[in-house]
Amino acid sequence: MPETGAAITEKQLDIYRQRFTADPVHRAAMNAVTKTSVRAISMNREAVVRCNHTFSHMVKAGEATSQNASGRCWLFAGLNTWRMETAERMGLENFEFSQNYLMFWDKLEKANYFLESILSTLDEDTDGRLIQWLVQAPIQDGGQWDMFANLVRKYGVVPKSVMPETESSSSTGVMNERITLKLREYAALLRRLHRQGHGEVELRGHKERMLSEVYRMLCIHLGVPPASFPWQWRDSEKAFHRDGELTPRAFTDRYVQPNLDDMVCLIHCPQASKRFDTVYTISYLGNVVEGEIIRYLNVGLEVMKQAAVAMLKDGKPVWFGCDVGKMFDRDLGLLDLDLFEYEPVYGLEFGLDKAERLDYGQSAMNHAMVFTGVDLDEADRPTKWRVENSWGDKPGNKGFMVMTDPWFDEYNYEVAVEKRYLSPELLEILAMEPVALPPWDPMGALARA
Repeated sequence: MPETGAAITEKQLDIYRQRFTADPVHRAAMNAVTKTSVRAISMNREAVVRCNHTFSHMVKAGEATSQNASGRCWLFAGLNTWRMETAERMGLENFEFSQNYLMFWDKLEKANYFLESILSTLDEDTDGRLIQWLVQAPIQDGGQWDMFANLVRKYGVVPKSVMPETESSSSTGVMNERITLKLREYAALLRRLHRQGHGEVELRGHKERMLSEVYRMLCIHLGVPPASFPWQWRDSEKAFHRDGELTPRAFTDRYVQPNLDDMVCLIHCPQASKRFDTVYTISYLGNVVEGEIIRYLNVGLEVMKQAAVAMLKDGKPVWFGCDVGKMFDRDLGLLDLDLFEYEPVYGLEFGLDKAERLDYGQSAMNHAMVFTGVDLDEADRPTKWRVENSWGDKPGNKGFMVMTDPWFDEYNYEVAVEKRYLSPELLEILAMEPVALPPWDPMGALARA
């Protein structure tokens, strides 16, 4: 039996009922919300009216892209930071890279990363936290900037026409479910063989077969990625160009020229368990086994904003990661702390701060997009940010959204910027050995919305 005071009693329920029904404000809220969504009831008209899509500083952006029913936002955002420079090199008004191409290699590399993680944890308990974490989602769609950079370094990029979308690239659920089933089966087999005394050479022989099967499944769903392709196009002036047969790496070197080694990920994590001006990495998080590890430099908000603003002033878009679902309306394309007034509807305050939201699972980075503009006031301080999303051209202003600066403070967690926008002191810190966080740390969350 529960101890006294632990169980809900009839007396308590009578008191709760009387309090609720005696309050006309509560009854009015019930009448409204049982008929209409609480979001519609709570939407702040003033916040909607003051939203506008004008900015003091903007960079050139292409037409909105769409990740459809997939979690590839981080790949779309990464590619979208480069596409207009690539378009200009070819004399085009708009250009789009193949997101399907990079996703193919990401899935294959994630499968390899997972199998290597299983081989390195063979003596861990199957029901322990680490193994259960590894098998939870071994080939999900999400990722991080450093994972994107690893793929581009190894495989390059290609135009969308070279490896266009497929049903499964635009709707990844069934593909992921089938491959995940095989990967869990592989994990069980490798661990069983290890318990039976089979050695590493034999286990790695099994792993080679497993990877070949994953490759086959990916080809069935996404198509075979090109080893090379003929590249020709007609520019915006109707002039014809032909550049012969190119490998993806050659195309990347010639038309994209990414500065991946010059980039750094800044995060803002105010948890008491984290230190500012410190480099962090996440154990067991990655895709390319031989690639660069996840590396975050935890900084204050002002440092993060100053670097992002400086890049935008120089005409360069900025990849970033945030918690997109909070105080956000998709149709309006508006991210604003004042957008919904829930407190008067419920008669309650909602008071967790940014650190507490991370501590208690209320918030984490889950979506990557691109800053393509910022509105600075007379004192050169940001008031709002222009956001290029990858949800098509219906939300917001033809697929572009507005983020208020207070929203940035509370729900933006990460930006990828060039190192030259950091102070010499921060660059010295960046070179230090990172502190490893466990894979379930909130900073290990992946952009997948």
